[in-house]
Order: sequence, then structure tokens, then C-alpha cells
Amino acid sequence: MSEPAQPSVAFTDLAKDTVLRFMQAQGDEQWAVRIQVASPSPLDPRYEISIIEPDDRTDEDVVIDGHGFEVVMEPESAKLLHGASVDWVETLNESGFKVENPNLTPIGSAPLEGPMADRVKQAIEQFVNPGVAQHGGHVTLVDVRDNIVYIRMGGGCQGCGMASVTLSQGIERILRDQVPEIEGIEDVTNHQGGENPYYEASK
Repeated sequence: MSEPAQPSVAFTDLAKDTVLRFMQAQGDEQWAVRIQVASPSPLDPRYEISIIEPDDRTDEDVVIDGHGFEVVMEPESAKLLHGASVDWVETLNESGFKVENPNLTPIGSAPLEGPMADRVKQAIEQFVNPGVAQHGGHVTLVDVRDNIVYIRMGGGCQGCGMASVTLSQGIERILRDQVPEIEGIEDVTNHQGGENPYYEASK
């Protein structure tokens, strides 16, 4: 197990107090906090945080100290969590730890900026939306990361059974023609929340 180092994951005072109170209630302050990146997907980054006993560690784990308790992470999670912060949040419906991680910011959480984003937006407005508008739909650019374009379909395109065909044969072809450096296009639409206009029209 690696030697304790300077903290690369910050805990708010409330999160720190919550952990320490739990450890004190258990009567054993030798326990530690394990943080794991359960899903690194920018579409839905997820984390698992648990209190572990000293025996629940491995030789490969990265251990950091400085919070009044040790934080244990497997190496890959430690890389992804460097510079992250942990808070404790309580609402009317639930309570739990919340991780703010600059390395895994969710899709669409940052402003759309940069030359490529501008060109993709222009291509969508000029070449994509006029076509899908004929079916009552529209396409919105959500994010551009590492030459991957994330779009959301709305109106008649949301929930449409032909959405995947529209994406692969229409939208993707147009956007790649207009912005050749695009390496991939991801549809982040919640199609379960829409209606199928083709099915409705066939009734």
C-alpha cells in the first residue's frame, strides 16, 4: 500500500464531520473512506463512497490523509478523482455524498465555446434542422469533447422509432461532411420521454 500523501480529494467541513461522526458512533476511528469511480462516462458519471475497515484495503490502493481519516482509492479512480471535492447533501427526499469532479464534468454542463462547436452549431442550423423540421423535430448541440459531438433531438424526433436511422443516415453524414474532424456523434436524447410521431400518424 502506498504511503499517505497530500490530499488530492477535498472534503467539505460537512462531509468531513459526517464521516467522523459515523466513525465515532462505531467506536473505531481506524476505519477509512473508500471512493471509487463507478462510471467514468461523461453522460452519467457515478461514484461509490463507503466506510471500510482496515482489512478492506489492497496493496495497490492509493491512500491519502489530512482529513482526520484516510481516503482509499484504487489507482485508476485516484487519477480520475485528482482535484475533486466531496460534499454531504441533504434534501427532503434523500441524503448522501456528492462529488464535484472537474475531470468528469457531465455533458452539457459547460458553455459551448470554441471554433469546432461554432461550426457544428452552424451546420446543424443550416443543414440539419431544416430537414428534420419537416417531421416537426429539431436538433440541438449539447457538447463537443475530444472531437466527439453530443446532440439532443427534440420535437417529433424525440421518441421517434426512426431516430436512430435519422441519426446514422442523415444527421451524422451531414455533420461529418461539414466538419470533417468529427470523430463521433452521440445522441443523448431521452427518447423514452417522447412520442412516436410516425406511429401516431399511422393510426
